[in-house]
Amino acid sequence: MSEDVVIAGGGPNGLMLAVELGLAGVLALVLEREPELVPRNRANGLIGQVVRLLDRRGLHQRLSGSPEPPSPAPTFVFGGFPLPLGELDDNPLYVLGVPQHRVEQVLEERAIELGAEIRRGHELTGLSQDGDAVTARISGPTGDYRLEARFLVGADGGRSTARKLLGIGFPGVSRENVVSRLAHVTVPRELLDERTGGLDLPGAGLVPPFVHHRTERGVFAFAPFPDRPWVVSTMEWDPDADDRSPMTLDELRASARRVLGTDVPLRPPTGDGHLRRLIGGNTRLAERYRDRRVLLVGDAAHVHSAIGGPGLNLGLQDAVNLGWKLAAELHGWAPPGLLDTYESERRPVAERVVMHTQAQSALLSPGPEITALRELFGELLQNPHNVQHIADTMSGADVRYDLGGAHPLVGGWAPDLDLDVDGRTRRLADLTASARPLLLDTTATLAAAASGWTDRVDVVAVRADAPAMLLRPDGYVVWAADADPDPAALREALTRWFGVSRGS
Repeated sequence: MSEDVVIAGGGPNGLMLAVELGLAGVLALVLEREPELVPRNRANGLIGQVVRLLDRRGLHQRLSGSPEPPSPAPTFVFGGFPLPLGELDDNPLYVLGVPQHRVEQVLEERAIELGAEIRRGHELTGLSQDGDAVTARISGPTGDYRLEARFLVGADGGRSTARKLLGIGFPGVSRENVVSRLAHVTVPRELLDERTGGLDLPGAGLVPPFVHHRTERGVFAFAPFPDRPWVVSTMEWDPDADDRSPMTLDELRASARRVLGTDVPLRPPTGDGHLRRLIGGNTRLAERYRDRRVLLVGDAAHVHSAIGGPGLNLGLQDAVNLGWKLAAELHGWAPPGLLDTYESERRPVAERVVMHTQAQSALLSPGPEITALRELFGELLQNPHNVQHIADTMSGADVRYDLGGAHPLVGGWAPDLDLDVDGRTRRLADLTASARPLLLDTTATLAAAASGWTDRVDVVAVRADAPAMLLRPDGYVVWAADADPDPAALREALTRWFGVSRGS
């Protein structure tokens, strides 16, 4: 059997890549070792630029159940500190409270709509490659088999088989003394604070909801989701933690008592619940994201603390950055070196996520010196410029690729715009659902200059109080001009990112 792209791993990152490839006219085969899609409590929502990205693919409405576009969150937390985001002039931190299993369900549905094949119960077990193809060895429900593909992408998590088969190193650090416990629970109503929705606990005071509440002994969090089971979690620093016995609600209750210094009468949830204990944690980055015809995305390329919820924001945008470049290579119009920009652009972003998650973990650690550091950090957050910097970092709004060009928009995420297209007001997101490169011509002069690329670039004449812009499929600006645009500069950008013109 021969395929264009085989994706090892059918989690959100692998499925997002299958969606992007399908939009670009490339059919992907996704291998997922789990025999069926089951609820997995790995993430409670989406945070950051990825929310706006899904809006620009027409997926936000499917996930949110609302026709309204996303809006930024008024508050969020960093290292246990509340961030007053509503006070910012430009709040970049968007939140979509959808559990990971629902994200996977929607992405799988969309991938199948676009022609992807999802093989559940199939797992990559071996691979070899030459200059033309990758041969994958696979274990399936009816036995082992092989298939050949032009490219293979490892989206198979932190213990990635694809990465290990390639011999790609995964250096970093491990922490063995951190113990995280989590459970779905109910809590007596009389302990709820009506004003904040948090817990009013005798002996501990008010514990706000949806924040990491640090004490000198650990961290406690209470998440009273309005339409899902409530969650209580703790984090402690215990080098002697034992993972041999199953997690219990009594164990979580004892942990909460140690952290808060008072009892929290936790009770089982109504219906099915989830109990989880994690001991230790890893922060690691793959030595490289590509080995010839095999590439890595998501946790296969990087693992880090989940604090602040950056995992899906990072991994899904990896997939979107890679998807159009891989499709360009398969369609034969990719300019030289385009596929290599996947690693050169995305690895520094992963490094920043590692940095800020490690910083948050440090701010939540026990000890009087950390308490002193938190006092200073709290003073710094009185400055709105510092809050803006942290919000930009957490959301990924600070990502700026080196794409050439002097215009200040080049290299950054295209701003959300309301555009007049043929007398109708359209959002930029209305024009990007196809995942094609997009030229917004606000001067009505650029169609001729771009005529040689219309087989792969959409050219839309718009009226807007904004510069003319050329956007990559992942939403980043590669060329912009305020007035009197230079057609030669536009053609240079088109050639650099989208190959030579038709007929050249």
